[in-house]
Amino acid sequence: MTNHSRRRFTRGLVAGMGGHARDAFTLVELLVVIAIVAVLASLLLPGLAAAKEAGRRAVCSSNLRQIGLAIHSYAEEYDGAIPYGPQAPPFTSPASFYPSTGTPTSLIGLQGGAPVGLGLLLSQYLSDQPRVLFCPGPDQSVDAGAELANVGKRQVQASYYYRHGSNTQLFDDPTTVSGSSPPRLTSLGNNRKGLPIRALAMDTQFLCPPGLESFNVKPRTHHRQRFVNVLYSDGHVLSRRNTDGRFTVNLVTYGEMRGAFSRILEVLESADE
Repeated sequence: MTNHSRRRFTRGLVAGMGGHARDAFTLVELLVVIAIVAVLASLLLPGLAAAKEAGRRAVCSSNLRQIGLAIHSYAEEYDGAIPYGPQAPPFTSPASFYPSTGTPTSLIGLQGGAPVGLGLLLSQYLSDQPRVLFCPGPDQSVDAGAELANVGKRQVQASYYYRHGSNTQLFDDPTTVSGSSPPRLTSLGNNRKGLPIRALAMDTQFLCPPGLESFNVKPRTHHRQRFVNVLYSDGHVLSRRNTDGRFTVNLVTYGEMRGAFSRILEVLESADE
């Protein structure tokens, strides 16, 4: 085949392919496509993350509603009393998150194994769904199954502050404890601001100074600290914004640790409003 013939053959082949001599992307075209995909991803990913977080908050709200139902069932069987106690053991270490009876706490089990606070619901009222005591939106890694396996053996912390009393002391007064009685669901009284007590449980938003890990004192926050879900005494749950940090217990210095339980009660009182 002569050169002239080959040129005619090539032109005919190109014409038969629709007039295009290639069907692959150039480097510039490929880079443009990659840039478009990156822009679309940057637009979509925040929306997907927000939707995922909203889903976690919805599950968290559902968990608190289940806890509320369990508290109401408990109260029906115990003459209106909410889960309360047990009596706190002697306070000997800052690793004890239950220094006095009725302290607002996120514990469900004491160091000696006894159930405490919302942990009193586990044996009967939450026996089929114990994981509702753990929020699905923690900011730190939490193994709910491992925590629940330790109930009855050692101190166990769940995801929610529980307000079964308003005691913030580091030591029990024996005379006060012996004469105390569990709060009644329909007559919880007033908080320190003089407002009716309404909030029973809420997501923990707890920040502390570093270096306390040996006492098991660590940050415990949820929903990126932007929201807290609150269970109220009538059983309803609200998702409250926390953009101003009003529901965060932020202990900046080591000296503030002594007042930690008063600060926890303070955020619960903020939820009463």
